[in-house]
Amino acid sequence: MGCTPDHPQSTFNVAGPVAESQLTLFYWILAAAVFVFVIVTAILFWAVFRYRRKVDDKDPEQIHGNTKLEIAWTILPAIILVFVAIPTVITIFDNANSPCTYEEGCLEVTVEAAQWFWNFTYKDPSNPDLEVMTSNEMRIPVDEVVNIKLTSRDVLHSFWIPNIAGKLDIVPNHVNTMWIQSDIEGEFYAQCAEFCGIAHALMSFRVYADSREEFNEWMKLQATEASIPAEPLALEGKKLFEGEKQCYACHKVMGTKARSNVGPDLTHVASRTQLAAGILDNTQDNLRKWLEDPESIKPGNKMARQATVYTDETKKLNDPEISALVAYLQTLK
Repeated sequence: MGCTPDHPQSTFNVAGPVAESQLTLFYWILAAAVFVFVIVTAILFWAVFRYRRKVDDKDPEQIHGNTKLEIAWTILPAIILVFVAIPTVITIFDNANSPCTYEEGCLEVTVEAAQWFWNFTYKDPSNPDLEVMTSNEMRIPVDEVVNIKLTSRDVLHSFWIPNIAGKLDIVPNHVNTMWIQSDIEGEFYAQCAEFCGIAHALMSFRVYADSREEFNEWMKLQATEASIPAEPLALEGKKLFEGEKQCYACHKVMGTKARSNVGPDLTHVASRTQLAAGILDNTQDNLRKWLEDPESIKPGNKMARQATVYTDETKKLNDPEISALVAYLQTLK
């Protein structure tokens, strides 16, 4: 994955200083590897042709050990290792130590990974009273350092935005930290990069780098409570969501009785571009397909395994109920 610059998850099409430093390190190590390969191959071919056995050759003198040669092939790899190790260590420490902390005025995002979705909690020092949580779609201001705290709800995961930064493992009961920055506005593909169960390959998300003005507007929107729908079908969906179908038992919608964090936050789900952690475009048809049979779209997901509307045949969603829920969820913008 990512071997061509035009691939959406290419590590060669960098969009920030962290990814750029890692790509530079890759080229440095590649150059060292090519140098070693060329030298060793040249010596090998020289030896093969220079000392190839001729028909009238006698057995050569048998020797054991060559101190000068052994010293040389110990020192030379050590020198090469130093040339590789120095930029590697520098890059590791540069990427580990953020150039700007929350206290110094930089945005902080806590990432919670869970099978198989993502939660993002934002703390912006420019508006410290405003704390926002959303799911499966990450927004960052362009040209600004963003400090990331990585936590896991269940198993080992890994946070990876190929165009912006290399992956960092997310370990249960431990907080890992990193920083990212995008130098250009746009959409970036991101992925869990550590096997975490049956739906690991379907645990992705999008990152959007926006102008600071657009980011501020987005933050304000995400902090607002869900409005009560006026359209009768959507209102019926709200009643089903908060009542008989018990969607509120797993999801959160600010301003309603739905306050659970078992599943993704749905307060502004209709404002997102993707559904099901980055695997479906957020359209009415796809939302209906997801509600009809989530297991066929994301095998192993907890919604299909635990929600009573999928585990109890007597409470199964019918077409009118799905239409009502779709109408309600599409009002959550």
